[in-house]
Amino acid sequence: MPAAAEALPGPTPRRIRPPRWLDLRLVLGVLLVLGSVLLGARVVGAADATVPVWAATGDLAAGTELTVDDLRIVDVRLGDAAGSYLSAGTEPEGSTLSRAVRAGELLPRSALEEVGDLVQLALPVQSGYVPPGLERGQLVDVYAVADPAAGATGVADGSVTLVVRKAPVQAISGRSEGVLSTPTTAIQVVVAVTARDAPDVLGAIAGRPLVVVVHDSVDADSGTASAGRAPAAGPTG
Repeated sequence: MPAAAEALPGPTPRRIRPPRWLDLRLVLGVLLVLGSVLLGARVVGAADATVPVWAATGDLAAGTELTVDDLRIVDVRLGDAAGSYLSAGTEPEGSTLSRAVRAGELLPRSALEEVGDLVQLALPVQSGYVPPGLERGQLVDVYAVADPAAGATGVADGSVTLVVRKAPVQAISGRSEGVLSTPTTAIQVVVAVTARDAPDVLGAIAGRPLVVVVHDSVDADSGTASAGRAPAAGPTG
C-alpha cells in the first residue's frame, strides 16, 4: 500500500483589515466641501453687507452750509466705492457744499471740498416779494427795486438792480402764515456770498426794497454775489 500522500498545503487565510477612517481621499473631499461652503458664505455675506452713509434730505445748492436737518443716515451696499462717500461716523454739520446735491443723493466726500471764503448775508424782504415756496438750499437772485410793484424786470432808468446772483439760501426766518401774514411783513432771507462781494452787495441795495427770484434747479453754477444793473430781458431760472 502506497505511503500516505502528504497533505497539500491549504490557502493562507487573509486577515481582514479594519477600515481606515483617515483615508487621504476622504480627508481631501471633506476639506473641499468645507472650503466651498465657507467661500460661498463669504461671497453671499459680502454681497449683503451694507454700510451707513449720509444722504441729503432735500435739494441743496453749492455753497450751502450743512445742518443736521439737511442729512439723514441710510444703509446701502457700496462695495469698494464705500470710501468715496461720507460715513455716518463723521459729522458733516457746518461743512459747506462745493457742488449741488439732490434730495436722496448720497453725500460724496468730494462735495465737501473748500469753496472759498463765504459769509452769510441777512437780507430783509417784504413777504409779498418772497416766493411762498422758498426753501433753504435753493438758488436765488435778489433784485433791489425803486418800486416793489414794478417787480424784477429790467427798465431803462435803472430802478431795478441785480444785487445777488445765484446765491444759496442758508435760512429763512420771520415768515408767518394765516391772518398774521401781510404783504408788508418783513422776512429775513439769509444768503451766502463771498466776503469780497458783501460790501458791494450792501452798497448796491442802498436801502431799497428787495425782490427774491428762485431758480428752477439747484444744479445751476453757483455764482458769487454781484452788484450791477439787471439785463433788459429780466432774470432767467
